[in-house]
Amino acid sequence: MAVTQQEIENRLWDAADELRVAMPEAQYSSVVFPLMFWKYLSDTWEHNHQEFLAQYEGLDGLSPEEAREIEYRDHQSFEIPFIHIGTVQERRASWSSILATVAQHGLGQRVRASLQAIESANPDKFSRLFGSMTWTSEAVLPGEVLASVMRAMDRTPKMHEGNMSHDVLGGAYEYLLKRFSDGSGTRAGQFFTPREVVELIIELLAPKNHESVYDPTCGSGGMLIAAANLLKAHGGRGYTLSLNGQEAVLDTSGVARMNLFMHNLTEFKVEVGDTLRDPRFKKPDGSVKQFDVIVANPPYSLKWKPWAKDPRAIGGVAPQSSADWAFVQHMIASMHPKKGRAGVVLPHGVLFRGGQEAAIRQRVLDNDLLEAIIGLPANLFYSTSIPTAILVLRAPGTKAKERQGGVLFIDASKRFTKAKNRNILTNANIADTVTAYHSGFDAAGNPVEPNGEGGLAARFVLTTDIVANGYDLNIGRYIKYAAADQEDLGALANAYNIARAERQKAEQHMLAVLSTAGIEGFGE
Repeated sequence: MAVTQQEIENRLWDAADELRVAMPEAQYSSVVFPLMFWKYLSDTWEHNHQEFLAQYEGLDGLSPEEAREIEYRDHQSFEIPFIHIGTVQERRASWSSILATVAQHGLGQRVRASLQAIESANPDKFSRLFGSMTWTSEAVLPGEVLASVMRAMDRTPKMHEGNMSHDVLGGAYEYLLKRFSDGSGTRAGQFFTPREVVELIIELLAPKNHESVYDPTCGSGGMLIAAANLLKAHGGRGYTLSLNGQEAVLDTSGVARMNLFMHNLTEFKVEVGDTLRDPRFKKPDGSVKQFDVIVANPPYSLKWKPWAKDPRAIGGVAPQSSADWAFVQHMIASMHPKKGRAGVVLPHGVLFRGGQEAAIRQRVLDNDLLEAIIGLPANLFYSTSIPTAILVLRAPGTKAKERQGGVLFIDASKRFTKAKNRNILTNANIADTVTAYHSGFDAAGNPVEPNGEGGLAARFVLTTDIVANGYDLNIGRYIKYAAADQEDLGALANAYNIARAERQKAEQHMLAVLSTAGIEGFGE
């Protein structure tokens, strides 16, 4: 009997809900995802093992060594080893084996030993996959609660290909990611970008068969998975993509790798480390590796230790108070020179802030690397309610001829549907934005074929006009908003940003005049 998506999701949530007596919802993912993936591995291994036994009719005529060689050559793609070998506690490190001991003392230690044994037995696939596993400590998660979670999760149907598709399994994993983020605010939401925002960015960048995709702040891996799913949905072969990500938090990187495995995507590499300080994807000469498609939703206005000397720092070094432009610089350095393109979500401040950020913004525009800016609605994300924008960049000299020497501005800030905890983009909202992105524009920068009343406000602005505005990229400078009674938070934020930028320019002019007159100290 086929397993429905609803059935597996409900039962997995029932298991997660057993944790409510022991920890806040923001911490559920650290327990549920390792347990879920362990059950998936164990169910898959045992299913394949039974097929092997059936084929060889109880292993008649095979020595243990021969049986093992044949099974792992023809039937298994990973190993579930034994733990506590040579003791009375010896048992296979499988879900069913440990589940049989849930009533015994020391359950957390047995679970930890099992997960560590699986990591050690499969270093190429599962090294450090399960993270720190602090939750296996009795002091963090009492054994009786862990037992309740495992019993509830065991009521989930068998998680192997003979019983459910990877579409169902991957969908269940994403359901839990979203459920945890919806209910727990920033802690879980900080590494989960809403699916519709991810889909919009991937639609804009349009990955193709056999291309490489890179996310320098990959979180739970959603953007990498979306790239493969979109390519498949458009008739391509998602499994041909080379998927690459880096994540600073060990446990979160494990969530991403498990997520990719659950979606049956095996051509991936997820590295652990701080991308700005220690980029892990490099060429033999030490420079950063380059990719066809780069996507990111980095932490906004992150305080960081600025580079002392780094070839990625085109136009200057981002200030210590905000690493926003440093992430953009890293993505630019990571673009393939002939077909690289990048999409990144950032707060509106990157469009107008002065100082070091203004110098970087100027270089990016002078080098004609920025193709489009798309203003998104406020309150789309789990970790912040501020309005954000997507910046689309292209490798030097690779813009389409009609897009060279300018930037496309799209205002999508009013296109959303209100939901319980946040605003969401509908499929129609995404489609309208993609249509505006692909539109043609006349000499005045206006859309040649605006999409009727449903069309988004968009304008192609020459770089010379942007230079005349002091390299200010505020969307409101170039797209006039509708009547005041239609103003929303996004429009008001843009108006504020413009006023703030004008004030900063006036202050800088005043300080220059005072300095010329020999009057110092006002700018300190």
